[in-house]
Amino acid sequence: MKKTVLMLITTMLLIACSGDSNPGDGLPPETQTGANTFGCLIDGKLLVPRSGNNSLVFPLWGAILWGGIPNSSYYRELEIRDYKSSTSATLLLHMDEVNSIGNYVLNESNGMNSIDGLDQNYLHCTIFDDKTNSYQQYISYENSGNFTIKRLTQSTAEGTIISGSFDCKLRNINNPNDEIEITKGRFDVNSLTLMQTYFP
Repeated sequence: MKKTVLMLITTMLLIACSGDSNPGDGLPPETQTGANTFGCLIDGKLLVPRSGNNSLVFPLWGAILWGGIPNSSYYRELEIRDYKSSTSATLLLHMDEVNSIGNYVLNESNGMNSIDGLDQNYLHCTIFDDKTNSYQQYISYENSGNFTIKRLTQSTAEGTIISGSFDCKLRNINNPNDEIEITKGRFDVNSLTLMQTYFP
């Protein structure tokens, strides 16, 4: 009996420690501390930021949090780049006037960013397509997914911390019948320290 209870407690502890992420999938844990982490699965393939270099002159950042115009609370864009894989990828999450924790719907993207993008929440990515042996751009469409902001704190001294999760479907910008799915997306970034973070 003692052996059974001990095994049950051990199993419960292992499940509690593992969180919602399979340790083999390469995703970072979901945190809300400004840990400068990001990860998602695109059709089951891992995307995490990977910096191209840590040069002070011409840096190739793995992750950037852009602020909007005229101020950063108008919109924010989290841009992720993988510079190290043989078939690199990029992803951009545009958060339009997202100033509190909560759930938000992902709508249509025109494949652009900043002031050239649409005034709504959207996501798009560019990935290598094995079927066509070329890079293809995929964009969100009306109500194609959502993201949840779990922490949003703004401080001049400590930076803006934005943490959340997301899942969505995207369509090929040139072929609406070609869809991909992003699952288990998560991010936890600090605006003051993100661009000084080197992602190996």
